[in-house]
Amino acid sequence: MSDDFVLDVERIRMQAQQKMADGPRTPGLGIDVDKVINVLDDVLATEIVCWTRYMRHAISASGINRAQVTAEFTEHAHEELQHAMWAAERISQLGGDPDFDPGTLAERAHTDYTAPAPNDLEQMLRDNLLAERIVIESYQEIIRWIGDADPTTRRLMEKILAEEEEHADDIVDLLGV
Repeated sequence: MSDDFVLDVERIRMQAQQKMADGPRTPGLGIDVDKVINVLDDVLATEIVCWTRYMRHAISASGINRAQVTAEFTEHAHEELQHAMWAAERISQLGGDPDFDPGTLAERAHTDYTAPAPNDLEQMLRDNLLAERIVIESYQEIIRWIGDADPTTRRLMEKILAEEEEHADDIVDLLGV
């Protein structure tokens, strides 16, 4: 095997011209794009459910530690919404139509929507920590499944995963565990 790198630019140009309508989808993607889109639609649903749970908890929180916990929930909610938008944008890049259907969000999400009593900040924190741990493990499995077959989606999922791990760490700090 030769150590020389040779790039066949003419072949790449010809393929690119023939498949203009495919946008960023190139023969180099080594994965079933429809499956990636389905997985990302579940990620989208998960992030929307997490956003609604954090917002509900931020709005309904009460008690002596309300200000600190509400600030954290609000920050996390904004980041969850950003994650949902990133997933939706990637679905669109891959030629899919992001599924924002409210009727199916909860069943497609990896986590649950919870609404504990407004004065139960500890339960809210525990519910969100549980959700973050589920998301972390789910996204780690997605990243392993994607591997090197779709580097852009893998990097997106790694970026989201890093923020989810920060969320879990923030909640552990608030719980004092």
